Amino acid sequence: MLSPQEAERELSIGAKLNPGPWIKHSMSVGLNAKLIADKIGILDGNQAYVMGLLHDIGRREGTKSIMHTIDGYDYMMSLNQEEIARICLTHSYPIQDVNTFFGKFDCTEEQKAFLSCFIKNAVYDDYDRLIQLCDAISLPNGACIIEKRLIDVALRHGLLGFTLDKWKAFLGLKNYFDKLCDCNIYTLLPNVIENSYDSLL
Repeated sequence: MLSPQEAERELSIGAKLNPGPWIKHSMSVGLNAKLIADKIGILDGNQAYVMGLLHDIGRREGTKSIMHTIDGYDYMMSLNQEEIARICLTHSYPIQDVNTFFGKFDCTEEQKAFLSCFIKNAVYDDYDRLIQLCDAISLPNGACIIEKRLIDVALRHGLLGFTLDKWKAFLGLKNYFDKLCDCNIYTLLPNVIENSYDSLL
């Protein structure tokens, strides 16, 4: 797997290709994933950091919706980084159903079929789950309570048929990692209180 320094270099290249808030969001996901992994003790903090840092690396290709996951997978596979490539796909799916994606399906039918099969048949481990959680709680300047992020997404995308099930899946991830850490994960992460107080409107 790429080292933290190599992953940071890849993100820096991505920032030059497509500047935007996704860069600081990715840094936040990486840091938060490392802090939680280090607390758990049985996960590799550096591996969690690298995966979090590069989960959205497909955004280097431009402003896209579901295609950013496929672009990230393809790019990481081109570097023989299969574990990170996997995270590029799984980070959006706490429910293993491609149709629970919040956003547009700006991909071909063949790409959607590949993604659907991959997600349906993936056997998630705690790295998949950790990056899913950290993606859901990480703002560009730190973390916030998960409920705020879920409402933020709903305000932007509306309430869809699968929304409540996806909310329950994210809340389940939060409870799962609270138990693994033997504490509330918010106590481990930067800026939770400050970010959670900010208005969404």
